[in-house]
Amino acid sequence: MSTVNDLEQIVRINAGDRTPVVFVHGLWLLPSSWDRWSAVFEEAGYAPLTPGWPNDPDTVAEANAHPEVFAGKSVGQVADHFADLIGKLERTPVVIGHSFGGLITQMIAGRGLSAASVAIDPAPFRGVLPLPISSLRAASAVLGNPANYHRAVPLTYDQFRYSFANAVSEEEAKELYERFAVPAPGEPLFQAAAANINPWTEVKVDTLAPERGPLLIISGEKDHTVPWAIANASYKKQARNEHAVTEITEMPGRGHALTIDNGWREVAETALAFVKRFTD
Repeated sequence: MSTVNDLEQIVRINAGDRTPVVFVHGLWLLPSSWDRWSAVFEEAGYAPLTPGWPNDPDTVAEANAHPEVFAGKSVGQVADHFADLIGKLERTPVVIGHSFGGLITQMIAGRGLSAASVAIDPAPFRGVLPLPISSLRAASAVLGNPANYHRAVPLTYDQFRYSFANAVSEEEAKELYERFAVPAPGEPLFQAAAANINPWTEVKVDTLAPERGPLLIISGEKDHTVPWAIANASYKKQARNEHAVTEITEMPGRGHALTIDNGWREVAETALAFVKRFTD
């Protein structure tokens, strides 16, 4: 379901002549987590679009007051939602995603729907095999209870500190938690956990698609949730694509909150520099 705000953004973008940039957030965040990125890309001459996942609330306060709206969203449903929105754009967009948004970004690219893509600390897809202990610990907030499959699950501050904000100060971690953290559907994490044993999984990427387009994977050196082992395994799968550029870069000293913490601009500028190489 497309929100009125999403459709208004699309109408405005189609009325102009700038290349669209679609930002895809991951679990435990909202589209507003991209607001500063959106401004950077708009200043650089692009037309940013920051859609939500289906039924995303507008604000963190609303999200925390009504966590039930996040429940019951699958990876396939969210990917189809973004594909539908992109289909309404008159120009092929750049797509940039973080965490599960980075997974969705690669799925969209594999469908030939993006001019260039940046996947930041992307969640793994079928065929990505490493399972670092830190990733298992980060996911345990959801996977520790099978009933969470159908629930919306918030993170406690301590869970957020470990999974997102381990590479910043305690003071900043608390500020990020209050400013950005919202509940998330449990289903995508269960889907990702079972992707390599479920041949019918929705958590799959067409890495060899001739029309995939250029792809950059950005990894945070200190990320507990999607450490280098996972990001690099995703890169190696994607690098087999003979038709498009595939690159990976590591951001020193950065954790999973690298898109929203005090160093967000360096990550945004890294993504922007890559995008500029392949767009007008």
